[in-house]
Amino acid sequence: MVKRIVVGAHYGLRDWLAQRISGVLIAVYVFAILVALPGGRPLTYAAWRGFFEQGWVRVSTLVFAASLAWHMWVGIRDILMDYVQPVGLRLALHTVVLLTILAYLAWAIHILWR
Repeated sequence: MVKRIVVGAHYGLRDWLAQRISGVLIAVYVFAILVALPGGRPLTYAAWRGFFEQGWVRVSTLVFAASLAWHMWVGIRDILMDYVQPVGLRLALHTVVLLTILAYLAWAIHILWR
């Protein structure tokens, strides 16, 4: 019988690919927003609100927020798995981090569709 011991953040290709894909989505969003923002004019609250009332901006911001949340979760989870050895502490930190990320994602959704 083989006893498998899982040590560290060895999830392989899935997490590597998740980090790369989410990183690309984040970069594309930042580039698109910088291109779409009115250049040279001061951004007032009304202009900023009008910009974010467009459907494509809301949807792309939601995709950005979800990509950022996934990117953070994979990165922080891997760091905790590699450097926090006590299992109970690691589980507690995983829970706190995951709940915090989910709260930020819910807050972003609330702001976008208010």
